[in-house]
Amino acid sequence: MADESFIHPRLATIHDVLESDRSDLAPYIRLAERLGARRVLDIGCGTGVLALLLADRGVEVVGVDPATASIDVARGKPGSERVRWIHGDAGALPPLQVDLVTMTANVAQAIVDPQVWRTTLRVAYEALRPGGTLVFETRDPARRAWEEWNRGASYRVTEVPGAGGVESWVELLEVRGPLVSFRWTFVFAADGQVLTSDSTLRFRERRETEADLVAHGFLVDDVRDAPDRPGREFVFLARRPETSH
Repeated sequence: MADESFIHPRLATIHDVLESDRSDLAPYIRLAERLGARRVLDIGCGTGVLALLLADRGVEVVGVDPATASIDVARGKPGSERVRWIHGDAGALPPLQVDLVTMTANVAQAIVDPQVWRTTLRVAYEALRPGGTLVFETRDPARRAWEEWNRGASYRVTEVPGAGGVESWVELLEVRGPLVSFRWTFVFAADGQVLTSDSTLRFRERRETEADLVAHGFLVDDVRDAPDRPGREFVFLARRPETSH
């Protein structure tokens, strides 16, 4: 189940303005270029920012997301006809053969159910051509990012074209083992509407994630830093082995 910030039409519509800095996507684009990827599957594509950036570069992209409102926003953007949009989780995908599978931002951590996570890795493996790459990021649990998730550190007012000022902030709700829950609040100055969006992320240890990948047949090529967040994230690059002859 997607969070309200992605499934509520009013929140999905303003998502790109609230998250306007997407410099985190640049390494994914560079990786696609370095690999010469011509076909990409973007799992948890959201409002389609990465999918459309890749499509602008002539890449054939399939974007899948369980949030209808986010997919609707993506479909309404210029150039969206160049992307194949699918509503659902990874298990809803038809047979594919791609060069690269991506899960950006919080996507991998938002898959908190172990069975759904296993299904996602299986589907990613099956969608990749032999030699194809899966790349995704997760926060390093040792950095305890949730300790900064409070109103004082996150409060801001964003001017949204056509919507006016929107106040937003995050508050930590609960830390239970590897699961961390938090709530975003949004206040619309135009009419005073208050909307909230609760989220839970799973903080996986590096060894746990590597073991999951190996268990699903991947070769782990690299675990690196996110360039814009050094020391905070694990970026996993895993490959489907070439078919043996």
